[in-house]
Amino acid sequence: MSSSELLQQLSYTKAYRKNRLDTAHWVIAHPETFGELLTYYLTTKDELSYKAAWVLEFVYLEEPDFLLPHLDFFFEKLPTITRDQTLRPLAHICEIIAISYYKKEEEKIRLQCTEAHKKIMTECCFDWLISDKKIACQARAMTALFYLGTEFEWIHPELQQIIEQNIHVGSAGYKARGKKTIKQITEFQKKRRVN
Repeated sequence: MSSSELLQQLSYTKAYRKNRLDTAHWVIAHPETFGELLTYYLTTKDELSYKAAWVLEFVYLEEPDFLLPHLDFFFEKLPTITRDQTLRPLAHICEIIAISYYKKEEEKIRLQCTEAHKKIMTECCFDWLISDKKIACQARAMTALFYLGTEFEWIHPELQQIIEQNIHVGSAGYKARGKKTIKQITEFQKKRRVN
C-alpha cells in the first residue's frame, strides 16, 4: 500500500460526514495506513491536517483499538496542535477516552492510558478552556476534565472556577455545557461526602 493511496483518500473536496466516514472505513480496511494517518494531522498543510484529524476521529469512534498502541505518540503531539479545525476532533477523542476510562471503566483503555497521558490530557483541556478556542473544543474539554476530576481532586475546583468566570460571556453552547458540568461536579461532590 503506497502512501499516495491514503493521500488520495484524504483529498476529498467536501467535508461531508459521508466522505469522512468513507475514508475512515477505507483506513479500517487498510490498517497498515493508520500510523501514516496519525502523522498527517501534524502536517503544516492546513487542509491535510484537519482532514486527517477528522478521519482519525471517525476511525477511533468505530475502532478505538487502532489508536491504543499509539497513545504515547497521540499525547506527545497533542500539545503541539493549535488549529481549531484540527483540534476539534482530537478534543472529541480525548473526551471519549476520559468517558471510556472513568465512566465505562473499559479495561483496554485503563490498561493503555497512563498517568502521563492523563496529565497531558488535563493540561491540554485546561489550555483549550482558557484560550480562545471554539466552543466544540471547549465543551469536549469540560467533559474530559469532569471525568479526570473524579480521580484528581484538584481538577473540579479549577474547572468550576473557569466555567463560572466565563459562562456569562460564553456562547449558548458554552453556557449549556458549562451548566451541565457544574451540575455534574456538584452531584459528584455530594456523593463523595456521603461515601
